[in-house]
Amino acid sequence: MTISGLSSFEMDRVKQEIADSFDEELEMEIDESRLESMFQDMSDHPEQEQIDRRVYFRELFRLQHELVRLQDWVQHSRQKVLVIFEGRDSAGKGGAIKRITQRLNPRVCRVVALPAPTERERTQWYFQRYAAHLPAAGEIVLFDRSWYNRAGVERVMGFCTENEVEEFFRSVPEFERMLVRSGITVLKYWFSITDDEQQFRFQMRIHDPLKQWKLSPMDVESRRRWEDYTRAKEAMLERTHIPEAPWWVVEAVDKKRARLNCISHLLEQFPYADVPKDPVVLPDRVRYEDYTRHPVPREMYVPEKF
Repeated sequence: MTISGLSSFEMDRVKQEIADSFDEELEMEIDESRLESMFQDMSDHPEQEQIDRRVYFRELFRLQHELVRLQDWVQHSRQKVLVIFEGRDSAGKGGAIKRITQRLNPRVCRVVALPAPTERERTQWYFQRYAAHLPAAGEIVLFDRSWYNRAGVERVMGFCTENEVEEFFRSVPEFERMLVRSGITVLKYWFSITDDEQQFRFQMRIHDPLKQWKLSPMDVESRRRWEDYTRAKEAMLERTHIPEAPWWVVEAVDKKRARLNCISHLLEQFPYADVPKDPVVLPDRVRYEDYTRHPVPREMYVPEKF
């Protein structure tokens, strides 16, 4: 027997399970870098220093371990945490959210990504459909876009009037102050990329059949209206940056650095610590002498092609 009473065979299985867990992240990285290798000859893509892959993986796994500790503390201390992710299309919000939630309990940490409002929702109080998804005690909720759609895409694309935008700017600070007074911690991140970088990422999506679904007609139109979005973003940050719920800008041209910086900053916002846990002991399995396991017909099995 070896460490913790495990046999060498069992230790090998444990190592294999850990390796499989790490492979989940590696698979996502391979998917993201797959097409970049096809575009190495694109002279219009700005060269930039990338973080060392070994450093990235080491730090990511360390931060994900800390996120698990944060999750346990949030659940134990009955905290209510709301994290808002905003930014231009292709800025990397989704990738950061995936890395945050990758090893967390979906019953504790959940993602909210609402579709366009229905006809009925358009007649409601603007914040009503978002309020239904706010965290309860012991929950972390990540908004992949939020009520700030009104200050961004809705304003730029003409889906609302300037009077509605002005009312939004008047209401948001009070709305978020109410959330904070109710015990919700509100964090707001803006993922910032350059014009050239968005152009490059859009080109990647256009030429990648596995990612073309990410490029909607609205995204294509957003390229033409880059400066309109810039003006809208500047107004949004200026008028909704409040002490109770400030904005934090994440430099996101380098996706890997952006993820690490965002997760590290998120963790620093909480005084989390290890929480007491009862030891888990597996009970002996109950066996019945009169039970006989019946064979499953072979035609019910998925063919083993691999």
